[in-house]
Amino acid sequence: MRTGVENATRLMAERKRMKARLRNVARAGVRSRRAADRPLIVAEGDSWFDYPYFDVLDALEHSFGYEVQSAAHAGDTIEGMAYDPGQFNGFARMLDRLRGRDHPPAAILLSAGGNDVAGPTLAALLNDRASPSPGVNRSVMEGVFDQRLRDALITLISTVSELCRFHFDRVLPVLIHGYDYSVPDGRGYSGGAWLLPGPWLEPHFRARGYPLLAERLASMKTLVDRFNAMAAGVAGGAGLAHVTYVDLRGTLSADTVAGRYKRSWANELHPTRSGFVEVAARFDRALRAAGV
Repeated sequence: MRTGVENATRLMAERKRMKARLRNVARAGVRSRRAADRPLIVAEGDSWFDYPYFDVLDALEHSFGYEVQSAAHAGDTIEGMAYDPGQFNGFARMLDRLRGRDHPPAAILLSAGGNDVAGPTLAALLNDRASPSPGVNRSVMEGVFDQRLRDALITLISTVSELCRFHFDRVLPVLIHGYDYSVPDGRGYSGGAWLLPGPWLEPHFRARGYPLLAERLASMKTLVDRFNAMAAGVAGGAGLAHVTYVDLRGTLSADTVAGRYKRSWANELHPTRSGFVEVAARFDRALRAAGV
């Protein structure tokens, strides 16, 4: 008999296989209608680009007419993408396969950073509620966001850009993004029951003594704003004029009245299907503004 872990793993794998089949069917359908007009987007990232059944990339294909090639993998961290050669090899091989195409990539999308903060790192970012300075620890936040994550993001972008020069003889536009204001309400994937992933935020708030959702929301706003400020500061910096930052704040609801935020958020970290479409619309506008 299968163990609970085996069953959970099998369920997640089957959902990803089904999603891949649905994406292939959708790609074929759109390509047959207007293949010449579909910009090719290459993506690397985390679960916002690799979520069971539907994510930002699916929305860009289904709703906005892009062709997408992706090496994104749920759970990946920005430091892993930047510094782990084994993790980055899939993206490099994908670019190599695309090099001989008559229809070269038009832009690179990168989604990274959420997994570096969610989980145990979140506990380190929070002072205990009973401490003299409850809430986010500003010194730790500066070290995590403005040093570690910033360095990793610049390294990742620089590596991607060099690969584009090698494979396509030019630097492609690169789009990065921050995240929207998530709600640490204790919901994991499909509710987080059994052995499914999550929750990722609420347990660490609870361990630090924050029982009230309003207090957690205030800390999440501080963290999300700081991450966005870091990403915005990277885009357009020295040697990074080809990088565009996409501000996603305000795309998804964080309104806790009558649980309205649940229309936008499927769980603590991931949007609903309609939420992913709204996020993809922001990317679509940014891509068009970048000339894609």
